Parts: sequence; structure tokens; C-alpha cells
Amino acid sequence: MHLLHIALFSPMFIACCIPFLSRWKTAVHTGWFVLPLPLLLCGYFISLLPNASSAPRFVSIPWIPSLGINIDLYADGLALLFALLITGIGSLVTFYSIYYLKKTEELGHFYTYLAIFMTAMLGVVLSDNIFILYTFWELTSLSSFLLIGFWNKRKGAQYGAQKSLFITVAGGLSLFASFLIIFSVTGTSSIRSIILQSDMLLNSPLFPAILLLMLLGAFTKSAQYPFHTWLPDAMEAPTPVSAYLHSATMVKAGIYLVARFLIIFASSDLFFLMVTGVGLATLCWGAFLALRQTDLKAILAYSTISQLGMVMAMLGFGTNTAVFAAVFHLFNHATFKGCLFMVAGIIDHKTGTRDIRKLRGLLTFMPITATLAFFAAFSMAGIPMPLLNGFLSKEMFFKAATQIGEGSLREAVAPFIPVAAVLGSLFTFAYSMLLVFSPFTGKVVNTREQTPQEPGVGMLISPALLALFIVGIGLFPNVLGAIVLVPAAESILGGTTSSDISFWHGFFNVPFLLSCLVVIVGTILYMTRHRWNSIYHILPGKLSFDTLYQFILTAIGKTAKTTNRIMMTESLTDYFRIVIVVFVGLAGYTLIRSLDLSFVTSHLASGEFYEYAIMAIVALSALACVFIHHRIALILTVGVTGYCVSLLFVVLRAPDLALTQLVIETVTVALFLLCFYHLPEIGKIKQRAISKGLQIILSVSVGVIVAVIGIASYSDSGQFEKISTYFLKTSYALGGGDNVVNVILVDMRGLDTLLEITVLGLAALGIYTMIHVRDRERLK
Repeated sequence: MHLLHIALFSPMFIACCIPFLSRWKTAVHTGWFVLPLPLLLCGYFISLLPNASSAPRFVSIPWIPSLGINIDLYADGLALLFALLITGIGSLVTFYSIYYLKKTEELGHFYTYLAIFMTAMLGVVLSDNIFILYTFWELTSLSSFLLIGFWNKRKGAQYGAQKSLFITVAGGLSLFASFLIIFSVTGTSSIRSIILQSDMLLNSPLFPAILLLMLLGAFTKSAQYPFHTWLPDAMEAPTPVSAYLHSATMVKAGIYLVARFLIIFASSDLFFLMVTGVGLATLCWGAFLALRQTDLKAILAYSTISQLGMVMAMLGFGTNTAVFAAVFHLFNHATFKGCLFMVAGIIDHKTGTRDIRKLRGLLTFMPITATLAFFAAFSMAGIPMPLLNGFLSKEMFFKAATQIGEGSLREAVAPFIPVAAVLGSLFTFAYSMLLVFSPFTGKVVNTREQTPQEPGVGMLISPALLALFIVGIGLFPNVLGAIVLVPAAESILGGTTSSDISFWHGFFNVPFLLSCLVVIVGTILYMTRHRWNSIYHILPGKLSFDTLYQFILTAIGKTAKTTNRIMMTESLTDYFRIVIVVFVGLAGYTLIRSLDLSFVTSHLASGEFYEYAIMAIVALSALACVFIHHRIALILTVGVTGYCVSLLFVVLRAPDLALTQLVIETVTVALFLLCFYHLPEIGKIKQRAISKGLQIILSVSVGVIVAVIGIASYSDSGQFEKISTYFLKTSYALGGGDNVVNVILVDMRGLDTLLEITVLGLAALGIYTMIHVRDRERLK
């Protein structure tokens, strides 16, 4: 196993150890055991940066070679950019959580979920195999569900966790469908190989479906319009989770996906139209809604939606300038938004509220926290100051918006893009000012028993380091550009690019003039917000996407209840009839439509008299079951048929099958005897003539269908090649065994057997849970 694989799975290993380490949380906070891991991983990924462009690291471990699915990892510039965000911000969040979460919390659960999430995100950005990427993609949804619902006794946390899971998993299934189509078109699951066959994808008639399904997965994960509705409700998570998942990692997984496949889709007008349009709509709508929020984390949630829309729009532009600006702003956003989330957590910790209507004059009590908030918020607003990295990437965004490129569609929509960019930025500036001036300035309002004060040094270190990054990048942007941003942009574009970031380009250039316009009009917008605030009663008013989500969820619930009421009649007979009807319908249709029902007997072997005797006993036993009305006798008679089949296997020299049949028949008879003991006697069950007639029809149909299937499958009609030939030829080469049946069960059907064991394990857990709940209720 390579170091890259160790780096990927090490958080998962730590997650397995955390439950044991958390036992000492009364003496040592569990976070201290976890903190060294993201620090070491961050250092390791930094060491890979020098070779990110010239010699990206590629390693592979075989997993399912027959399907071309291996654990392939590829650490190029784009992957390392995200890996640094995941581990770097992860280190700061872990350190911050040590002082944010009390030792009385379920720390073992929290850090276990956090470590699993870290592995999931690293797997998404490092995977070079689409199916491995999808596996980690869904793991991010599952682990974020656990983190958002960490305070599971709160109804808001339950609702937010479920909502995020529903929407992101639905998008994940769409992404999986896209990957399946890509695999069928290209014949490979390697992302690098898929990129090399981009012409094949672009010329495929399935290309629109591939693109739409993939973008649906990306949009849901990155909270793009109109799927953004899950992110504000996810703010019920602890602040360290919000600072990690919703500023630097999970919500940027969709951004990563679009960036990774940009080299394939960039020439498509459909890609440009969808990604640019959705990105700009998200930018404007998220910024517009942020300004009406009163909760600090809610403002940050909608601002995150808006900023993600801006990055998505730049990827939609697809030009070199836009892609570099997207990568730059992606990094900058992690710094100022992570800092702001941590500041919001400090305010909540020290004041007991995040409601800006109850917060005034905190600058007097918390000057250090206020200073950190000023730098982060002003950077997000894009104020033209040399110390702020946000202005640099915002100005590059305006430059990219005015240089859309060539093409009839691009030229047609080009005039509208700068307008949308400025409109979204106006509201961005306004809500950034709201974040700073509303809680920290004004007349002091203290309705609390304790006066707010600065937190301990430990809680300030992480946001202070992020603020230093804001200033450092603002002063020396080309250092970051040369080391991190250029390799990332080159990985996206598939060619060379350069970094030339500077603060001053002169007065008379469009990006700077647009920035000045945003500052002036944004200030007016903020100062007059109370006069036009009533517009929110009209737009969105009561017709929000959250309302639509609730309507869909309610409709699904009602449909499920109706279906359950119709189908779940509490009658085993009805359930069995449904199964039989479906089987007869599907199997009968397939036989009539597909198979040549000729019955060839020329190749059949002759049988001995005792074989015919055993088959006669089987037939007589089965026939006798129709006339028996006592359950015990009926079960034993059915058992006779099974034991005779086992005897027939012995005669035909198939001891493995005979033993399997014998064991199964014994267990089945025993279970039937136990279960049927609680059912009424057959004679006491009253049936109508219609019901009896239906049972006769179904019974005869099943018998005929099964007999025809057996005859058709054994007859050598030449329509299909027999699968037995494949197993006989490959059982030793692939499975290393001469016993074909054993090889089929253990190797050929190994995945199927694994899933069967998984189902049995889940059923066992369910039974154990029900018994445990029943016993607990009895003790009450």
C-alpha cells in the first residue's frame, strides 16, 4: 500500500480507534488525540505540491479487476488543492472544536463522524476511478448527515440532517446514473482515460443525458439553485461542523466534480448555458436572501450559497482567466468563510444568541473577535484594500465576466453576465456589512446576566490563523498562485497557465470600476435596507423552494401511506398472491416474447429404475399436499419432497448439492413447524369460491411456468449459449478450484453472497433492536 492510500484511509482507522480513546475524555479532550492526524496529512500533501504539475502521483490497488474497478488515486494540482483545504481547514476546525465542545458532549461520536467525513472527502478528490469516487461521494452525504444531526435531540437538527441527506443522495443517484452511461460509452472507469476519450463522449447521442445527470449531482451537493434549500437547515449542526463542511469541504464537492470534468464539457454550449446560468442565479438569489436573515449562521449559510454560485459560474465561463479566478476564489472563500463561522460560534458561546437583533456593541467587549470579523467580512465583500485576498479574486471574477469568449451563444448572453455579476455582488457587499456592523457596532444592549467577553486564546487561534491567511494572500498572492493555484488550474484546463495577480491595474479598467460601483451602491443598499425590506413579502413570499420541498415530502408520505394501506392487508395469503402474480406475469411475458420453447430429448441421458422411483415419490408427495388439511402433516409431506430431491442429488453424484439441500430442507421444515404452530387450522379458514379459484389458477400458472422454464433452459435450441460452458472452462483459471459449484458460490457469486450476508446481518440487527426495545418497555 502506497503512502497516498495510507493518507486516504488513516482518518477511517482513527475513527475506529476514537471510541476507545474517548473513554479518557474526562482527563484529556478527545480532540487532542485526533488533531495530529490532519496536521500530518496536511504536511504530507504540501510535500507533494512541487511535483503536482510535472509528475502527479498515481497509485493503484486492485479491487474488482474484472470490472476495471480499482482503488486508483491521482494527486494532481486540483486534487492537492482540495486535499489541502480538507486537511488544513480540518486541522483548524479540530483545534477549534477542542475549546468549543464541552467534555460532557458525545465527543466519541463527533470525532468519529468527523474522521469518516475526512476520509470520504479525500476519497472524492483523490479518486481516479468514477465508481470509487461515487462510493466516497455518498459517504460524504452519510457522514455529513451524522454531523448535522449531532445534537439529535433537537428537532431542527433532525430535520436539517434528513433534508440534506434526501437532497444530496438523490443527486448522488443521478451522478451514479451518469457514471454508468459514461462507462457504457467509453468502456473505462478511469477518469484520466475518460478525459482522453472526450470526443467519444461529446459525439455520443447520450451526451446530453450524461451532462444533465452529472450536473444534477454537482448542483445538489454544492447547494446550487434551486437545490440550495438544504444548506440553511444544515446550520443546526455545531459551529465547527458548519465551518468545516459548509465553508471548505462538502459543499465544494460539486465544484470539484465540475472542475474535474471541465476539460470534457467546456466546448459544449449546453454546459456553458447550464453551469453559467445556474451559477449566476445562485449567486444573486443566495445573496438576496442572505440580507433578510437575522441569525448569524443563517446569513453565513446563504452567503455560502451565493459564493458557491459565483465559483460555479466562473467554471461555466470556461476561459483560462475564469478558471484561474475560480480556483483562487475557492481558496479565498475557505479562509474568510471559515473565519466568519468560527467568529459566529464565539459570539454564540459568549452571548447565548446568534440573533443580530439582540446583538449590539460587541466591539466594546470583544475587540479581537470584532477585528477578525472585520478582515473576513471585508474580504468577502471585495472591498478594494491591499490586505484583503477577497478583492483580488472578486476583481478577477469581474474580468472573467467581461471576457466570455467566442461563439454565437456566448456572444448572445455576454451582455447579461456582467449585470448578473454586479447584482449578486451588490447584495454580497450589503450582507457582509450586516455581518460586521450589526452585532459589533451601535449602542450596547445587554439583557444578559453576564457581560460578554473575549473567549480564551484557544478558541481565537484558529480564526486568527485564517485571518492571517487573508492578509498574507492579499499581500503576497503570487506565492500562493505559483505553488497551489497554477497547478490546480492547469489540471482543470489540461494545459499551461501562469499566475500574475496584482492589486493595482490602474483606474480606468472595467473590473476596478465595477468594484467601485459595488462598494458605492452596496453601501446605499445596506443603509436603506429597512425601507425596501418589505420586498421579501413579495419575493419569494410564501412560494419558496423550502415550501416546494415540504410539498414533495408530504406528497411522498401520503402516497406511501395509501400504498401501505392497500398492500399491507396483514394477510400472508395476499402477500403471497402478489409475489406469485408478479412472478407469473414477468416470467410468462419473457417466455412468450423471447424463448424458443422447443423440447429436444435426443441428448438426454437414460435413467435407472430407482431414479424414476425417487421422482415418483416426489410427484406423489407434491400431489398429496393438495388434499391434506392438517398443517403439521402438510409440512412433513412437503419435507418429503425436499429430502427426496436431496436423495436424487446423491444418486446423481452431486454430494455438495445434496448436503446443501438436506441442510436447507431441515432448517425450513423446523422453521415452518415453529411458525405455523401459531396459525389457525386450515379447516377453520373460510374461503370464498372466487378466492379458491384464484388460488387454483395461480398454482397451475406457477407450475406451468416453472416446468416450461426448466424444459426451455435444458433444451438445446441454439438460441443462447449455455452459461455452464463458461463456468466449466473458467472455474479453475479464475477461482482456483475444480469443484465448479463451490467456485460459483464463493468466487463467481462472491459479491452476491456478500450482499446476502449483509441483508441477513441487517435483519439480525433489526431483530435485536426490536427485542431490546421491547425489554426496555417492559422494565418501565
